Amino acid sequence: MSNELKNGHTPAPSTNFLRGIIEADLVSGTYADRATQEGQALPQVITRFPPEPNGYLHIGHAKSICLNFGLARDYAGRCHMRFDDTNPEKEEQEYVDTILDSVKWLGFSWEHEGKPHLYYASNYFDTMYAAAQALIRKGLAYVDEQNAEQMRENRGTLTEPGKNSPWRDRAADESLRLFEEMRDGKHPDGSMILRAKIDMASPNMNLRDPAIYRIRHATHHNTGDKWCVYPMYTFAHPIEDALENISHSICTLEFEDQRPFYDWLLEQLSQEGFFKKPLPHQYEFARLNLTYIITSKRKLRQLVDEKIVAGWDDPRMPTIVGLRRRGYTPEAIRLMSDRTGASKNNSWIDFSVLEGALREDLDPKAPRAVAVLRPLKLIIDNFPEGQSIDCSAPVYPPAHPEHDTAHRHFPITKELWIEREDFMEEPTKGYFRLFPGNKVRLRYGYVVECTGCDKDEHGNVIAVHCNYFEDSKSGTEGSSNYKVKGNLHWVSAEHALATEVRLYDRLFSDPHPDAGGKDFLAALNPNSKEVITAYLEPTLKSAQPGEIFQFERHGYFVADRVDSTEGKPVFNRAVTLKDSWGK
Repeated sequence: MSNELKNGHTPAPSTNFLRGIIEADLVSGTYADRATQEGQALPQVITRFPPEPNGYLHIGHAKSICLNFGLARDYAGRCHMRFDDTNPEKEEQEYVDTILDSVKWLGFSWEHEGKPHLYYASNYFDTMYAAAQALIRKGLAYVDEQNAEQMRENRGTLTEPGKNSPWRDRAADESLRLFEEMRDGKHPDGSMILRAKIDMASPNMNLRDPAIYRIRHATHHNTGDKWCVYPMYTFAHPIEDALENISHSICTLEFEDQRPFYDWLLEQLSQEGFFKKPLPHQYEFARLNLTYIITSKRKLRQLVDEKIVAGWDDPRMPTIVGLRRRGYTPEAIRLMSDRTGASKNNSWIDFSVLEGALREDLDPKAPRAVAVLRPLKLIIDNFPEGQSIDCSAPVYPPAHPEHDTAHRHFPITKELWIEREDFMEEPTKGYFRLFPGNKVRLRYGYVVECTGCDKDEHGNVIAVHCNYFEDSKSGTEGSSNYKVKGNLHWVSAEHALATEVRLYDRLFSDPHPDAGGKDFLAALNPNSKEVITAYLEPTLKSAQPGEIFQFERHGYFVADRVDSTEGKPVFNRAVTLKDSWGK
């Protein structure tokens, strides 16, 4: 293959089978001569992202978004944003709005050369209805009056052929009349259905006269009450692709068995003059299977409806809105998508891959801050009463010189908060933090020596005492005179921001919570959320909703988009600094 393809575009290296297919089509010019009805040349690569607006998108959809929009971008094409809104009973405008917002947030656009390519299957209902009529006239579709149970019984099994419907050979004129009556609302739901006439003995169950139109007396979010009949997804989807001149129709492996019907339908309709060749072609890839999550819309809705989570955007949910609120970035999700690639084989990806992508994205760009999550009072007995001394620390780590050298400032005072685990009255072997007689450095501050502790009536430590060495302040000449092994973070008790912090973990403790028919609710992790009051360095009072920080030692935290208020941010832990799951 030449380095430069026929459209003059040099693509990214082939990293998966889909890129190989596209590059081969570009070399051969499979879609090179297509044009609009107005004669304008079409891109050789046109993909689409076709969600049904019946729920919130999840991480699996994010993989599909990155794949479809990314391939179009990399091969000088365009990707259509299309809603497959053929089921009026489950679809709502709320879902349309959140899907559009999620795609934009992930960094993609359905605009190409200044023109938006936002489409709805419902806008094609007239064409779909005409296509169904054409199939009836051609003897390739008929109105069936069997009920759902009879159709199931007559469909056959994987080893036994199906049985023809008693209505299979009814005259085309009669099927046309009944189909029009279905459209006009003259028959109740479930009383009739339009089926394609293919082969009831086919080894592919999907070719045994599949249903293509059903009666639904329901108001549609886009077309209102215009229609009483609605196309089935498997009928509508290929027609939508052809109408939009899609070249590479990319879907997940569960649709592989539907591809013969996809090809059959488009071939029949092209013969009737509906579409010109070359026709779209469907390709299947393995869906994203991440451990420790579920992606079933029904089960996700159950979590919301039963108030097991706080909503679709609960930071423990695998929805895009939930991941966003948790603190995941578009860059991290795109990185994970790129790394997992596209394959023809189903496999499981450990959730740590997604977490690792987030750490890698945030490490060079997340401002640093200090937070004490499990507070214990530290009193510097020889520190001047009422005095505060300014300390400073870099906003970004020195390992990333691309950032400026900005510093943040915070005071050290007589009383501080430290982490409870940073003091042991009787230290274990290898413990280098605070214990009576030991010296440690207060990070960005002074070296102190522990002198003892206070306890309550139950023997619990409630405060630790120490003395500081005035000539040991970090950044001064005298600091080099002190060699200590412990280095503790802290915040001034007087100046600290006391605020709510939510420590999130995986929602399920089982890596495959709903596999094999298991009750996924039994796998809920009781420690998936812990709400604490933490003490943060005072600079964080100005944190804005959605702003992400690395809390030194603890991980990456985001100011909650919903519950943060001016001067009082609420923080969600997005991910720990290291993968500690199960350790």
